[in-house]
Amino acid sequence: MLIGVIADDFTGASDIAVTLSKGLTGEGGLRTTQYLGTPSQPAEPEVEAGVIALKSRSIPASQAVEQSLVACEWLLAQGCRQIVFKYCSTFDSTDEGNIGPVTDALAERLKADRVVMCPAFPAMGRTLYQGHLFVHGKPLNESGMEHHPLTPMKDADLRRVLHKQTRHRVAHIGWQKVAQGVEALRQALETPEPHETTLVLVDALDERDLQTIGEACAGLPLLTGGSGIALALPRNFIVKGLARGHCAGVDGVEGPEAILVGSCSGATRGQIDEHQKRHPVLMIEVKDVLGGVTGPDELVAFIQAHQGKRRWSILPARPSR
Repeated sequence: MLIGVIADDFTGASDIAVTLSKGLTGEGGLRTTQYLGTPSQPAEPEVEAGVIALKSRSIPASQAVEQSLVACEWLLAQGCRQIVFKYCSTFDSTDEGNIGPVTDALAERLKADRVVMCPAFPAMGRTLYQGHLFVHGKPLNESGMEHHPLTPMKDADLRRVLHKQTRHRVAHIGWQKVAQGVEALRQALETPEPHETTLVLVDALDERDLQTIGEACAGLPLLTGGSGIALALPRNFIVKGLARGHCAGVDGVEGPEAILVGSCSGATRGQIDEHQKRHPVLMIEVKDVLGGVTGPDELVAFIQAHQGKRRWSILPARPSR
């Protein structure tokens, strides 16, 4: 295994697993396997990238650190040469963490002096400029994320956000330096005082920037960010002859389909609104599940009632408001 990813939730783990599997257009990616939690057995020998999906985003910071370190040890035991800590592209966290504490712990375990941090995911409208995170052009704290029930994001300046969470120095590299290319960025990453662990927020406005960042991070033991941070990581190992570039295929499956959705984000709600114009939708309230109003029988009845009428059914699960 070449790359090991520690993701703080399942959907984010899926995103970055796809990114590593695809790689750059025309080059291919790495043979990637996603794991639900830290495995108890060694990985298959053909796996080149392993993605461990934790559920550590909103648990107490001490538990998130503990689980992440366990995952890191397993990945290192599989031979990983680089560890990626994957968190949400909207930097979902509180003043106590968990992004800062987990990054600190991983940096200390891996003896990483420089840790690049870039949550940008331009394909989804998330960009980082002058250390400020934007969502579809709006500052993070005006994007709707300020109302998140668990991790309300009330400051778009990630330097200030991170300062509250970490014991280490926080630095920033602006987009103007990233635009100068891989070598310029690599040199900029080497400028802080040696032997002082530094968390470096790096701007990115589009996928070219993410590719530059990924190539500049070749050889770094640890980097962190959203799914986009992994865009060029397979190339680093392909050019060294350590991987050949794998083009994953998907075998189609015929039959009825159902989509289960557990997100209440604005983007997800918009997708559901569009989907239900042509397909049946069943909304599930947590209070109804806990109260015994909605259970397996109701779900099966909904599916049977619509079977053969439409191609898809969608069952979004949402927290009670």
